[in-house]
Amino acid sequence: MKPIRLALALAVMPLALGLAACGKKADTPVVADTALAKVAPPAGKQWSDVITATPDGGYLMGNPDAPLKLVEYGALSCSHCAAFSTEGFPHLRDDYVNSGRVSYELRFFMLNMLDLPAVLLATCANTPDTVIPMAEQYWAWQPTMFANLKTAGQDALQKVQTLPASQRIPVIARLAGMNEFFAQRGIATAQGATCLSDATRASALSNATDKATKEFNVTGTPAFILNGRNLDVSNWDALEPILQKAGAR
Repeated sequence: MKPIRLALALAVMPLALGLAACGKKADTPVVADTALAKVAPPAGKQWSDVITATPDGGYLMGNPDAPLKLVEYGALSCSHCAAFSTEGFPHLRDDYVNSGRVSYELRFFMLNMLDLPAVLLATCANTPDTVIPMAEQYWAWQPTMFANLKTAGQDALQKVQTLPASQRIPVIARLAGMNEFFAQRGIATAQGATCLSDATRASALSNATDKATKEFNVTGTPAFILNGRNLDVSNWDALEPILQKAGAR
């Protein structure tokens, strides 16, 4: 998905993040002559049970020493990301991450102001192992978010732009129904309000998006980076053959 997705999102103030910046991209794809060996997970676990935070602000699932390191830049407001979550992620997790040959790291990308409150709440519990499952649930719920915004109406969305900056994020969360979604998953109202008011965290998320654009030429989502190379694909049908050619077969 390219920024910005639709009129509703436009009404909620797109971010200005310098999306025209040039990015780094390796010229040579990852190709292996033979299949990579599978790696056994820790005793009593599957590799998909192993989730840790990364220095780049992402959340890594699987073998941290996997030879194939896949990064998804995803936006919680992105319908194509939601499609990948349904159509591709289960195969990626079960057939590739659990083999120990591929690790999967989710890094959030801010397409528009819908993403800031969504990510602030998705990461509010400060427990890395819950973030990827929470994102998967959010993508499944995403149509309800857009239905809630439609019900709120354009007038309410336009009024968001007249509010002081400190008030915009919690109002967007309320209009979209995010508070209720996350409350049902253990983020209490007071806890959520604290996370939504975290200006330092919001700024860090915006800066990380700008960095992704500059380093990897990420201008839309989902974007997949394999061992430091932007694959220029956005769906499972295109991604899986690349993983297989790289040795995960």
